[in-house]
Amino acid sequence: MWGLVPLFWPLLKPAGATEILAHRMAWSLVVVGAVLLVMRRWAWAGELLRQPRKLGLVTVAAAVITVNWGVYIWAVNSGHVVEASLGYFINPLVTIAMGVLLLKERLRPVQWAAVGVGLAAVVVLTVGYGRPPWISLCLAFSFATYGLAKKKVNLGGIESLAAETAIQFLPAMAYLLWLGSHGDATFGTEGAGHAALLAATGVVTAIPLVCFGAAAIRVPLSTLGLLQYLAPVFQFLLGIFYFHEAMPAERWAGFALVWVALSLLTFDALRTARRGALALRESARAGGAAGAAVPVVSERA
Repeated sequence: MWGLVPLFWPLLKPAGATEILAHRMAWSLVVVGAVLLVMRRWAWAGELLRQPRKLGLVTVAAAVITVNWGVYIWAVNSGHVVEASLGYFINPLVTIAMGVLLLKERLRPVQWAAVGVGLAAVVVLTVGYGRPPWISLCLAFSFATYGLAKKKVNLGGIESLAAETAIQFLPAMAYLLWLGSHGDATFGTEGAGHAALLAATGVVTAIPLVCFGAAAIRVPLSTLGLLQYLAPVFQFLLGIFYFHEAMPAERWAGFALVWVALSLLTFDALRTARRGALALRESARAGGAAGAAVPVVSERA
């Protein structure tokens, strides 16, 4: 779903990136609130309000995902889909690095090699662009921080998104009212179809984020990082073949290094999973053999 979302944001023009962002924040709360109303799941809200630390982490998550959304919408509608996709290619490496630095997760040698290759890719792309790929770096670090905050909060996917959008709602509505008072709002002035598309930002946002939130509390950050490079593959292909963005040789070189890093992570993950499965089977086999070897003691004895 995230891989195909670049097709959606250009449909919202002539609305600017900030107006789209504000609608996304407001309508996401409407969608998630409706889901919670149907499911009758409200008890968590009172518990969250009584836990300042968790509430603070939710506020951090809301802040960094707001930055992530805003930069991404602007990047797509400004012709930087390829650079935006790079941010989500880099994101798994940033997520893994955060797992090491903040959660004290241990990396295997191949994972360290992947992180090193990723850093080299950023250097090559900086030379190629003539500047640091700030769009990519901003998206990568904001989303990795979001994943870390979600893991620490340990709320369900729907509940977590509801809390985050509740924090976003008032600033978003204040901006939209201000925009309308100056006659610059496009909602309601560009036809019913345009208004419906702006309202649909809530659905486009809520569904994949609920899935992500549910995953963030169930799997290690290193695994979460590995899975997240699926979306930028679609984004990259859209940038090249649909939006026809330029890809000079130095950008291909930088992306190639990123893909090498991700290939290393994939190889390491598959090898580790295979070894774990073998170890479990051997343990189960050994346990069965030990059970069979225990002598039966008669009641008389």
